[in-house]
Amino acid sequence: MPYAMTAPHPGGADVLTKVEIELPDLGAGEVLIRHTAVGLNFLDAYYRSGAYAWPVEKDLVVGSEAAGVIEKLGPGVTGWAVGDRVAYTVPTGAYASHRSISQDALVKVPNGVSDEDAASSLLKGLTAYYLLHESFKVKRGDRILFHAAAGGVGSIAGQWLSHLGATAIGTAGGAAKCDAARRSGFQYVIDYRSEDFVERVKLTTDGLGVDAVFDSVGADTYPGSLKCLKPFGTLICFGQSSGPIKNFAVSDLASGSFTVTRPVLFHYTRNRAWLEKAAAALFGMILSEKIERFAGETFPLDRVGEAHRKLERRETTGSVVLIP
Repeated sequence: MPYAMTAPHPGGADVLTKVEIELPDLGAGEVLIRHTAVGLNFLDAYYRSGAYAWPVEKDLVVGSEAAGVIEKLGPGVTGWAVGDRVAYTVPTGAYASHRSISQDALVKVPNGVSDEDAASSLLKGLTAYYLLHESFKVKRGDRILFHAAAGGVGSIAGQWLSHLGATAIGTAGGAAKCDAARRSGFQYVIDYRSEDFVERVKLTTDGLGVDAVFDSVGADTYPGSLKCLKPFGTLICFGQSSGPIKNFAVSDLASGSFTVTRPVLFHYTRNRAWLEKAAAALFGMILSEKIERFAGETFPLDRVGEAHRKLERRETTGSVVLIP
């Protein structure tokens, strides 16, 4: 029987409940997908907990990326066929065995990329793409600080930064995660549990600072991230795994004529041309082995609450995949 993992109200990981569902009727331009692999992301925890506003009144199906097979086409669908292997990333709705979705959200999964690889890399890989190519256009020789370097986005970003020729400095918590960050291409790794990352960045850059800081941690790393920037540097805030930044003031930027930005992936993916370009770049990097296949620990989808608890305790490395 088709099922979904729903949250009846905001709360902890224990609110996620398995519920049987009926296969939906398809509207114009929609397809029915049978999921084969679902990605796990901090974004999912933000919605589940209520940190991000719920898009429904109740019974929210969380989940922001998945891969699977098209089982049925709705009216007006063109360019897709039953049996196509596809992947997508949208804010919510992926924690289910089946779902209907607009054809405009889909990308084809190429031969040579597994469903697990696609589901564990699409949201994170597209995020890394826009961060390094749009939010701050990284070029050879740039010095970059990337927080949570052993996480899903960090694992891809480190490899992409290495390919772009940047000097990549990462932060991670504990020896195992620091080792994972080094394997992902970060030349310098700072253990934030035992070291002051601001002081280490100053030493690593001979006091010059970095060109850009990519920060998905939030409360725990601000304002230290600003202190790591060189004059005219850029702070890119794209998450808040430790909680939202509450003490930001525009005047903070005056100490170095800094730029700060808060980009959101789904503003980019609304542009179909951008989505196709970025997905092609990501899958090309995977197929050429410039980015390793890093689908890591797996959980049955109906044990997603356990996976959420590990994610929020920062006990995961790389990307977790949920199997319906």
